[in-house]
Amino acid sequence: MRKLVTKKFVLIVLLSMIIPATGFAADTIKIGVAGPHSGDLAAYGIPTKEAAEMVAAQVNAAGGVLGMQVEVLPMDDQCKPEIATNVATKLVSEGVSVVIGHVCSGATKAALGIYNEAKIIAISPSATNPPLTQSGEYPNFYRTIAPDDDQGKLAADFVTKKLGAKKIAIIHDKGDYGKGFADFSKQFIEAAGMAEIVLFEGITPGAMDYSAVVQKIRHENADAVIFGGYHPEASKLVGQMNKKRMKIPFVGPDGVKGDGFLEIAGKDAEGVYATGPMDVSAYPENKQAKADYTSKYGKEPGTFFDQGYAAMQAALNAIKVSGGTDYAGLEKALKNSFVDTTVGKIKFDAKGDAEGVGFSVYQVQDGKFVELK
Repeated sequence: MRKLVTKKFVLIVLLSMIIPATGFAADTIKIGVAGPHSGDLAAYGIPTKEAAEMVAAQVNAAGGVLGMQVEVLPMDDQCKPEIATNVATKLVSEGVSVVIGHVCSGATKAALGIYNEAKIIAISPSATNPPLTQSGEYPNFYRTIAPDDDQGKLAADFVTKKLGAKKIAIIHDKGDYGKGFADFSKQFIEAAGMAEIVLFEGITPGAMDYSAVVQKIRHENADAVIFGGYHPEASKLVGQMNKKRMKIPFVGPDGVKGDGFLEIAGKDAEGVYATGPMDVSAYPENKQAKADYTSKYGKEPGTFFDQGYAAMQAALNAIKVSGGTDYAGLEKALKNSFVDTTVGKIKFDAKGDAEGVGFSVYQVQDGKFVELK
């Protein structure tokens, strides 16, 4: 009996090698979606996850891509580099063809080498750190948002030319994203020669009290603050500045512009400025996506929904145009084929940046971010 069982087992193994496996997993195109789906920065990651799932559902209902269904694999990295590397390794092992993400620049940088070695394309909706595309180190990286050097110039021009600030304090969270934005803002302010940087200092993310740096801002008589970082720290800073009755402009990047900041900062958010992706609500693809989202969830989509939706659209279009998921074919399609998306008609330049996207300045007015013209 044991000998017979052994022979049967060998026969089954041989047949499994000859006959291709069938079923859901073999008939799908796997797309990873990596970002913060829990924790303080979940408000930045969940909208992209929801966008990717919506696009996949619509494509699948229409017959899929190249006759195959699209399977979305969401992975939570909490915007932490050490978790992002584990997420990347897991997604590679799952056999994803493309990754939508990561969301935070530090987490993205940590994961990109793993994807590059595996020849997997990553398209981020929000990782704005310039070297991610400009260094040439990550040829597999693309993004549907403009980089921080564009954002830093906009913030610098706005603070000096529109607000007329002469003494500027620049505070950052020491991270790839926050300090990168702060460095570029400083660079452009100094190059213009219209204002003085009276304070350039890093803070520790997650700290309960920033009164020491707030006191330094007051001591230097700064008439404006530029902050590089995310909304939890920005919320604490503006709250403590208001307690000290420091009524000076506070300007943050797209890491501040979102519902998370409005919810945590509350009434202290009023009047705060933030740069962020320009308003793209007039595009037909955007209108339809927003209507579909509101119908499904009963609310407005959150931060980076537009960019996440566009990243998923670009990925699936590249698969369709190239006729498969081969790395070289996807690379060629992304850089040479225009696609209508929620952020407009785009393709990617030689570095991986989306052509035609940009930033605007917003201000919190009556509890909402309003684009300034």
